[in-house]
Amino acid sequence: MDERTKQLISFLKNYDGKELRLMEVCGTHTAQIAKNGIPSLLSDKIRLISGPGCPVCVTVSGYIDRLIELAKQPDIVVVTFGDMLRVPGSRVSLAGAKAEGAKVRMVYSPMEILKLAEENREKKFVFAAVGFETTTPVYALLVKQAQQKGLHNIRLLTSLKTMPPVIEWLCRTKKTQIDGFLAPGHVCTVTGTELFEQLARKYEIPFVAAGFEGVQLLSAIAALVKMQGKGELKNFYPSAVGREPNIEAQNKVDEIFDICDAAWRGMGVIPNSGRKLSDKYRQFDAGSEFLMEDEKKNKACACAQILTGEKRPEECPLFGKVCTPDSPQGACMVSMEGSCFHSFESQK
Repeated sequence: MDERTKQLISFLKNYDGKELRLMEVCGTHTAQIAKNGIPSLLSDKIRLISGPGCPVCVTVSGYIDRLIELAKQPDIVVVTFGDMLRVPGSRVSLAGAKAEGAKVRMVYSPMEILKLAEENREKKFVFAAVGFETTTPVYALLVKQAQQKGLHNIRLLTSLKTMPPVIEWLCRTKKTQIDGFLAPGHVCTVTGTELFEQLARKYEIPFVAAGFEGVQLLSAIAALVKMQGKGELKNFYPSAVGREPNIEAQNKVDEIFDICDAAWRGMGVIPNSGRKLSDKYRQFDAGSEFLMEDEKKNKACACAQILTGEKRPEECPLFGKVCTPDSPQGACMVSMEGSCFHSFESQK
């Protein structure tokens, strides 16, 4: 351990000022904070809370129910990533529906659907398109290639979200006291930092754009502690993040997708926080609009409150009992970017 790291740990471990609640809103940050054991290196007066930065976690149960409904139709196959398979809908997960006969395929890349659709033109293939600004360009490319190849049997069921509106929602509604934000690292590579600078000034809350290594995260947390009460943003990840957005990626997305209102688990519908296929490409849509939150499979699940920082995973009555990674009752226990998953793993 070098001297700089020792100094960072000493500063954070010995902090004895105002109690601070600092939120990270990037699923990879959540995973790396857990992997590096960072909570154990902090003073009891610094609490890290995980926000809505896991795309699987913020996807509402109504979306899962719609995927299941589609997968049960005789000519449709639903295609998805592995972690989406186990997210509970209002009755059952996709994995559970598959066991009941629904047609569901797991892939590692959205682009795999092109080959499936080309080789099986008698069937329709619906991709479960979830994610934030970093993955939306991939879906834009998928739609363009499907169009170029004349593959009329590909559809997307979209649950695509954008980060700045939900962070503003957290600042405005004050569901929980937040004294600083680790800005979403991957998202900032696409959006730039300017939008988050605006939020910092408007709500007088510090933001730090950070990388993903342990020392980078410690540096960012120390900066937030020192910046408390200041409405400004510091960029600690200049090798990948600039102030301006990635125009090339933005243009690709804007060609295919329009901005729309979107439903977030536990937060309801947030205006202008999502992306939907534009009218020009609507033939690729599988019925994505008006997919709202439905009744939870287990009403005791506190995933909604955990995503907004109102509760810790350990405060959910199901945590570690009926809700485990092997038997998840809520989305936060499913994904490797979910806060409940990492809290459970850290207690082993």
